[in-house]
Amino acid sequence: MNTEFDALIIGGGPAGSSAAIMLARAGWSVALIEKQSFPRRKVCGECIAASNLPLLQALGMGALFEQAAGPELRQVALMHGVHKVVADLPPAPHAHYPWGRALGRETLDTLLIAQACLAGVHVMQPWSAVRTQGSAGHWRCDVRATDSGTVLTLGAAVLIDAHGSWEALPAARAHHSRVHHASDLLAFKANFRQARLATGLLPVLAFKGGYGGMVRADGGLTTLACCIRRDHLEAGRRKFPGLSAGEVIEALLKEQCGGVKTALHGATREGAWLAAGPLDTGIHLGAGDEIFRIGNAAGEAHPIIGEGMSMALQSAWLLCAQLLYHKPGQGLADPFWQREKVRVYEAQWRLAFSPRLRLAAVLAYVAMRPMLAKPMLALLQRWPGLLTLGAIWGGKTRCAADPTAIAIQNGFCDPAITQQRA
Repeated sequence: MNTEFDALIIGGGPAGSSAAIMLARAGWSVALIEKQSFPRRKVCGECIAASNLPLLQALGMGALFEQAAGPELRQVALMHGVHKVVADLPPAPHAHYPWGRALGRETLDTLLIAQACLAGVHVMQPWSAVRTQGSAGHWRCDVRATDSGTVLTLGAAVLIDAHGSWEALPAARAHHSRVHHASDLLAFKANFRQARLATGLLPVLAFKGGYGGMVRADGGLTTLACCIRRDHLEAGRRKFPGLSAGEVIEALLKEQCGGVKTALHGATREGAWLAAGPLDTGIHLGAGDEIFRIGNAAGEAHPIIGEGMSMALQSAWLLCAQLLYHKPGQGLADPFWQREKVRVYEAQWRLAFSPRLRLAAVLAYVAMRPMLAKPMLALLQRWPGLLTLGAIWGGKTRCAADPTAIAIQNGFCDPAITQQRA
């Protein structure tokens, strides 16, 4: 078995699988490590903005996505208490993909990792990365098979961290604090059948101590996802004794948000509530990085703006647009080349995503506090078009990866593209 690769990617979600597909199609040898077996459910809002659909098309996922995804999302709403404000979502400037849609992670992740296999990626699943060591150009990673316990050591010139939320690379796990704080944001998600949610509507929920959203995804399922402060969840558990944490969330949402109560009237939950957290929002890129970070490993926005999937997919494209200036085997092990690529990529990442993180932080702060949410709702009732503007500011219509990057699927060796980017 080959244990030496051009690139080693830890994490097989949308960011990791996308990067693996692009690098493999350009001729790189790539190993992709994913510790979970697919399909699997995951705490996620599941919305995929229209700006990402050309990227999925370029990855060979266009037809599969269109067949599987939920209805086009054409309206956005803010729901707080008994009130609701509805506005149009802005269309993206793409003739074939003007509207976003939602697709369950159990389906999306499975489709993407299948594309990675077809592209020639060496997918190791379910395997866990248990130790990483080395430096730019010369990485070593010990990986363990979940079923047999077999341990292998893989080598690679390039190491890409694409782990999801609430995880860390092995080298960083010891530094993660396990101390609980009242302000910790915990995430929850459940799927419902026969929910009474208008087709094409994307509601944002504001309630005391938390925020969330609903969307109709694939298979006729409606996803309800939210984040809540730990102290407000504990208060809810005292108010509704005997219920599980997810059932407490459901009760609180129905009590505090009339839109949720209406949507779930007569609906049946499919499967258990999922929970995860706490969220680690903010920029995770750091000075002196030698590891390339994409997806939530690079930075995480409050999910109130639903841009997690965008940041995962688009950060993978931004990174690969840098890495694929070089042909495989030529200079990949050069630490100076890699550090320059890290510097350029991280600057592009901050330019593209920092505004989204700031907007999401402000909206989350307001949504969780009724004394602030009420004036915001009154303002939106008078000017609902502000919701449309908010979607534009949140990145729903623009892609951080410029259109020429779609040439990556054909090898990304076009000198004209390189000249344009220089």
